[in-house]
Amino acid sequence: MHDTGTVSPSAPAPHQEERLQDDGKHARSFSLPVATCLVMGNIIGGGIFLLPASVAPFGTISLVAFAVLTAGAIALALVFGRLARRDPRTGGPYVYAREAFGDFAGFLAAWSYWITTWVSNAALAVAAVGYLDVLIPVADHKWTACLAALTLQLLPALANFAGTRYVGAVQLVATVLKFLPLLLVAIGGLFFFDSANLGPFQASDDSPVGAVSASAAILLFSYLGVESAAVSAGEVRDPRRNVGRATVLGTLGAAVVYLLGTLAVFGTVAHDKLVASTAPFSDAVNAMFGGSWGGTAVALAALVSMVGALNGWTLLSAQTPYAAARDGLFPAAFAKKRRGVPVVGVLVTVVLASLLTVYNYTAGSSGVFEVLVLVTTFTATVPYLLATAAQIYFLISGQRERVDRGRLVRDSVLAALAFGFSMWLVAGAGYAAVYQGVLFLFVGVLVYAWMAARKQRTATQ
Repeated sequence: MHDTGTVSPSAPAPHQEERLQDDGKHARSFSLPVATCLVMGNIIGGGIFLLPASVAPFGTISLVAFAVLTAGAIALALVFGRLARRDPRTGGPYVYAREAFGDFAGFLAAWSYWITTWVSNAALAVAAVGYLDVLIPVADHKWTACLAALTLQLLPALANFAGTRYVGAVQLVATVLKFLPLLLVAIGGLFFFDSANLGPFQASDDSPVGAVSASAAILLFSYLGVESAAVSAGEVRDPRRNVGRATVLGTLGAAVVYLLGTLAVFGTVAHDKLVASTAPFSDAVNAMFGGSWGGTAVALAALVSMVGALNGWTLLSAQTPYAAARDGLFPAAFAKKRRGVPVVGVLVTVVLASLLTVYNYTAGSSGVFEVLVLVTTFTATVPYLLATAAQIYFLISGQRERVDRGRLVRDSVLAALAFGFSMWLVAGAGYAAVYQGVLFLFVGVLVYAWMAARKQRTATQ
């Protein structure tokens, strides 16, 4: 029967049972630094390399939008930390939604998050080929580009198949390698900063509120991935303590890179040039150090960034189905682990993402592929809404450990801010994405009906 009670601090932690199933030399729990890198690596993919040019038309007022979004993302990160302390099992939002609202809500969280991960993997791989082409010409022929995209998906999958110790190692190395050049631009930009390059504070004809909202709509999804440590809580060492820390530290680290990097580009590239730029970080590197090698350097950093994100998202794509399968809400095969990794979930993700990638190069650069990617901007926020609603439920119903009134008020404010931030993410997805995303959720209802019926039949036999 579904239990909505609290997890007793003195009871054996559920994640301990998970690890006992496949403890071995290739399975390692994630330390705090590795868990932090998982969060940072998944939040920052390749989008940061275009962000300064994307928000430049609004002027430096877009930095205000960054600050507002960072506050919302940190509130969401703190809520995930609170929830993980309460229930440190693999699955994150799925676990919290199911505990609070039952199997159906849990399934919707798992289903929507699963769709997000494998569609995003295909999109990341296709985007990474564009950066790879700067280093090695592969885009001249579509099937060469397709093969490159498939290879970029397969390599992180192989790290996952090898075990959690390799996933953590790849994530740590990729995070360090991609943040070094980003921080070089961010910090180096301070020495070449020229306020004359900033342009007007408000460059658009909108009101200040309108300009902040418009730039925020572009930046809203820069923080997707904040839930990464919570989703992998069962693989994190001392999750009650470290999931919250990793989530907040990873989100803050990503925010620092976003803000400093954008500010550095604003201050080193003239505003009129930045508005029309297709490679703002390359322009910034060339402006700071001279020459024309900025494009190659940034392409390499972006490629490393995307491979690191693919590595992390491949693991997450298997974790939520794994948790749902253990509860009978996904096929049982998804619950099988090897070397700490749900291998069936990884395999299915690679197959689906590869098929979508092949379709992209078969159908061309426009069509269903772009629609699916747009849909993920909505499906990614469904688990956020359910998780934050679960926290509000736990607080109001009193289903949590006893705390003082000040802590209760603080947690309630954080939960309300995180819920508002999640609603803002949904609004930013746009009408078309929400409409099509709801259709994807309705397809999941049919899958839930099938799995729930099988679960009930098994229980009554």
